[in-house]
Amino acid sequence: MAAVLVLGFDPYTVPDVDGDALLATLDQQLTRLREQSVEVSSVQVAADDPAGSESVFVAALSERDWDVVVIGGGIRVKGELTFFEQVVNLVHRHAPGAAIAFNGRIDEVAEAVRRWLPSSAAP
Repeated sequence: MAAVLVLGFDPYTVPDVDGDALLATLDQQLTRLREQSVEVSSVQVAADDPAGSESVFVAALSERDWDVVVIGGGIRVKGELTFFEQVVNLVHRHAPGAAIAFNGRIDEVAEAVRRWLPSSAAP
């Protein structure tokens, strides 16, 4: 079974974002992946405390071997460039066998994952 980790910001800590709507859409995306026999976990950190997120991301990335790690749009768009670079390098360092995927919108998480799953693990 393929293993996927989705990294992102807690939407309730991002200004001008409807946290309830964003989480509902993310839950739909994760459910879609689970229905396709993909084991998926999601880790969210506070957008207003990126310095405190490194240990949270490292723990999640080190938890197991991941096939794909999705770096959410909030980190790329709402976060600072240096934080985005830090997250990419954390994935590279702590999940070296994982493909790194990016979703354009929150409702494209499953699509981003499918692009990068190894053909033997694709649903």
